[in-house]
Order: sequence, then C-alpha cells, then structure tokens
Amino acid sequence: MEIVLAIAIGVFTGSGVWLLLRPRTFQVIMGLMLLSYAVNLFIFSMGRLGLSIDREPVLIEGVPQDLLHYADPMPQALVLTAIVIGFAMTALFLVVLLASRGISGTDHVDGSRARDLQEMP
Repeated sequence: MEIVLAIAIGVFTGSGVWLLLRPRTFQVIMGLMLLSYAVNLFIFSMGRLGLSIDREPVLIEGVPQDLLHYADPMPQALVLTAIVIGFAMTALFLVVLLASRGISGTDHVDGSRARDLQEMP
C-alpha cells in the first residue's frame, strides 16, 4: 500500500509541475489542482491514517487513550480543510481565467499570442 501511495503522490506532483510550466491558463490551473491533490495525499499518508489497520477512530472504554490504539484525527481534519480551500481557490481561478480571456481574447499566460494575432494583416 505504501508504494502505491508513494507512486500516486509522485505522479500527481510530476504532472502538476509539468502542467504549471505550460503556456495556457487552464493548464496552469489544472497543474495547481494536481499539486494540491499531491500535498493532500502526502499529509494523509504522514498521519498514518490511510495506512493504519485495526485502529479505532473513536474512544472506547478500557483501551488506553494514545495513538498506538487510535487513528490520528489531525491529518484527516487538515486534508478536509485543504480540500475545501482548494475547491474555493479553483473556482476563483476559473472565474479570473474567464474574465481574462474575455478581456484579452486569449488564454495564454503572458498574452503574447493575442498581440501577435492583432499585428497580423
């Protein structure tokens, strides 16, 4: 399970960085989303929540109250918060993308493609 999770984090990170380096705005936004998914998976795996087996999520009488017997709730809360913030930021980025494309007429990051088209006869 650990190797599958490590490979998934690596693929998301590599794909996200590759998309961040692309010239189109939509690809940059998708790259940011993939990087946020990679970070969420990394936080999730560091908390041993996704990799632990036979650990209770709630307190039970008679069992000592330590992390040897229970799942750690902190990574779960951090990832849930990161998912909500990532969704809101993605929605904001998409609105800015649509406004920028409407104003400049292109979805290139630097807008140079629109200037090239305007100069052509």
